[in-house]
Amino acid sequence: MNPENDVDAQLVRRAQGGDARAFEMLVVKYQRRVERLIGRLVRDVDLVADISQEAFLRAWRGLPGFRNESAFYTWLYRIAVNSAKRALEGLQRDPVVTEASLVRGGAEDDQEPLHLGATQTDGVTPEGLLAGKELAAAVQAAVSELPEEFRRALELREVEGMAYEEIAQALACPVGTVRSRIHRAREAVATRLQPLLGRDGARW
Repeated sequence: MNPENDVDAQLVRRAQGGDARAFEMLVVKYQRRVERLIGRLVRDVDLVADISQEAFLRAWRGLPGFRNESAFYTWLYRIAVNSAKRALEGLQRDPVVTEASLVRGGAEDDQEPLHLGATQTDGVTPEGLLAGKELAAAVQAAVSELPEEFRRALELREVEGMAYEEIAQALACPVGTVRSRIHRAREAVATRLQPLLGRDGARW
């Protein structure tokens, strides 16, 4: 078992036994991650904190039914997505992936929103920085145009860093389907980036 998942499992068992402090530790650990996820699903940033709080509240209430058949975050991910969708349905809004949320996706956690090697910000000249910004904008535009099932799989892999098996559980589909969606998503993004990176530089 992944050591991180093992720690989560211990905290979950304690929380299921009534240890509220153990659940608070899980909230502290995953709050930023959940908020980033919700931020990519809703347009109104003012809703993110409320939806995140609602997601953790639902997780606390549903904790007795959690059987450790998946990683805790995989289970929490589904709750957060469902909470966001319910909030949007209540407001009669459609879920979207916003450019702002993708840009800030790794700003506070030293994680890159999408991994493109060292091509984004290596340039120290104004021209190099401009090229990096143009490339980032191109990535965001390409990702936003992907079909939803491709976009969600790609984000879970590249932004959330989840394993293929965890993504399969989160999206309720076979691992082979996850691999296929991510492969096709990467190909589509690479095709869009070829004019900026050149034929060989568009592989990521």
